[in-house]
Amino acid sequence: MSDNEEESLYRLEDLAELAGVSISTVSRALNDSSLVSERTKKKILALAQSNNYSGKLKEKVYTEEAEKTISIIIPPPQGRDTRLSDPFILDLIGGIGDALKERNCDLLISHLTLTDYHSAANLVASGRCDGLIVIGQSTLHKQLNQLADIKVPFVAWGAQLPDQSYCSVGSDNQQGGRRATRHLIRMGRKRIAFVGETDAPEVALRFKGYQEALEEAGIELDQRLIRPTNFYPESAMEAVEEMRELDIEFDGVVAASDMIAIGAMRGLIRSGVRVPEDVSVIGYDDILAAGFSSPALSTIKQDVTKAGRLMVSKLLRLLEGETVQPSILPTDLIIRESCGS
Repeated sequence: MSDNEEESLYRLEDLAELAGVSISTVSRALNDSSLVSERTKKKILALAQSNNYSGKLKEKVYTEEAEKTISIIIPPPQGRDTRLSDPFILDLIGGIGDALKERNCDLLISHLTLTDYHSAANLVASGRCDGLIVIGQSTLHKQLNQLADIKVPFVAWGAQLPDQSYCSVGSDNQQGGRRATRHLIRMGRKRIAFVGETDAPEVALRFKGYQEALEEAGIELDQRLIRPTNFYPESAMEAVEEMRELDIEFDGVVAASDMIAIGAMRGLIRSGVRVPEDVSVIGYDDILAAGFSSPALSTIKQDVTKAGRLMVSKLLRLLEGETVQPSILPTDLIIRESCGS
């Protein structure tokens, strides 16, 4: 290497001066530290690549700009836990995130409460993101319609509701509730409880499917077997323990989510009830923990990977000015140990 070639090599100090940041920031950026913003990382790497930086570049840092930035909003819960730690929410965000990565789009998770449509509209108008994915409709159907009326680009995860003017993607909840209940009836269960908050739009459809299956089998609906609970396992534990204390007989449980089902099984076992010998239990979602519970949980599977791809595809088409329609995805019955077969 000649003297001129040695002089042309840039050091950390040189990159820091060019970028107008500290040497430590340059070092962190080139090592893909989470302490440095993606924008700064890209700027520093571009400078390093174009100015013959003498050090080693970490391959994980990329210079290409994202095509779009999409924000995920999780409205206040209606039974469902609004925390990011909720297993189903995590699964769904994973499906959306994977789909966005495939389309070279960035993901922003917003903690807006979406109590009115103005906050969501301002998020897009501020330039922080190009469009929104709303996970769950909760009690905000009216606000989501208002958001669509002022042409804010968004897609919602959830059910198709009356007079809906926005695009939604969701599972066939009525079919799922029907399939879950029919399976317990095939297992010989006659006194089947429904555990879940039936005021929530998606759960209301699962409950409707439960009612339809009972009617088809000629089983009379017993209101004492309808136990409204939120999506916390502790709430489901209390619900089944209360039924036991009140001497309400039941031999099956259709749960509105897997976390409810796992809580129900825990409550039954604590009460000395055997699952599935005495009571069969089936959940909804097919979260990862469902297959590792004890006993392993039978459930209705929602395809979050396909749902994520659909929501991203529809939102990007909206951003291109296209008209998109809601989609309802089929569900699958996953049979494990908690039903006895």
